[in-house]
Amino acid sequence: MTPEAIVAALKESRGFAHKRDIAAVMGSLGLHSPAGWQQAGQATGLGDDCAALADGDGYLLFAIEGFVEDFVASMPWFAGYCGVMVNVSDVYAMGGRPLAVVDALWSRGMDPAGEVLRGMAAASAAYGVPVVGGHSNTRGEKGQLAVSVLGRASKLISSFDARPGDDLIMAVDLRGAYQEPFPYWNASTSAPGERLRGDLDILPALAEAGLCQAGKDISMAGAVGTALMLLECSGVGAVIDVDCVPRPQGVDILRWLVSFPSYGFVLSVHPDSTAEVLRRFGARDIAAVACGRVTEEKAVWLRANGDQSLLWDFTAAAFMGCNTEPAAPVDDMRSVA
Repeated sequence: MTPEAIVAALKESRGFAHKRDIAAVMGSLGLHSPAGWQQAGQATGLGDDCAALADGDGYLLFAIEGFVEDFVASMPWFAGYCGVMVNVSDVYAMGGRPLAVVDALWSRGMDPAGEVLRGMAAASAAYGVPVVGGHSNTRGEKGQLAVSVLGRASKLISSFDARPGDDLIMAVDLRGAYQEPFPYWNASTSAPGERLRGDLDILPALAEAGLCQAGKDISMAGAVGTALMLLECSGVGAVIDVDCVPRPQGVDILRWLVSFPSYGFVLSVHPDSTAEVLRRFGARDIAAVACGRVTEEKAVWLRANGDQSLLWDFTAAAFMGCNTEPAAPVDDMRSVA
């Protein structure tokens, strides 16, 4: 495909639409600006995978995920499993380790609710994170699910610390298959829990070693959409080569770029650290490639088949509506909370 065709398809995708909706929500809360999120006690800006609250010599991490109704209705067990899985990923994406999760569940009867809860229990065991409470209503009209997580980090990986000249690394576990008919690449449910936990622990290890300060886990916006979110938060741009994005053999490039992988991260890494970061992922059979370079220009370009096309100009239109000025260094924010 031409880069122009890929750009057009990404902009029309469901994942991009959901992320663009975030701007209106943050605007209603009045928390677009650094003054707003500093007042809320956060050590990084809104737009990160978790709220990070400075706490002693580290940070408490707090996040929540909700799930669309058609997903919960058609795949209740997997929706419950994902409720834990994606929250755990958010915590690791910020350089932390999860402590516990709680859920809020609405269902029309106990049968679908039971499937959701069995899925949560399976993920809780696989990832070693307990479900410690929540809210349930089995007399609802429709199935609804939200799950929240608490974690802790000593060093943060933030969406607000990508810098011009950094390499953009995309790391994905390709040892899986699609959870048809949805765009979910499942490399988790059939994997040993010990391996899942070890693969995720790469992220806090990178943060603690000073090898990575900026990144996000790949969300429903896909690999490129997640890179957009990271770059907007950091007030920078990038050139991304989609031809080198790690993807499963035989999977169409466009389908892959709008897919949500159970294990996937976009990291912004100083070139001096790139080789070691790639080595650590490779040592655990995680596909990781430097697919782009962060630029000072607040625009994102896609390269494909030797050509390139403008995907997004942050000076012309917001994506999530995050503050696009670089945040203060994390160490300078320790007194906020």
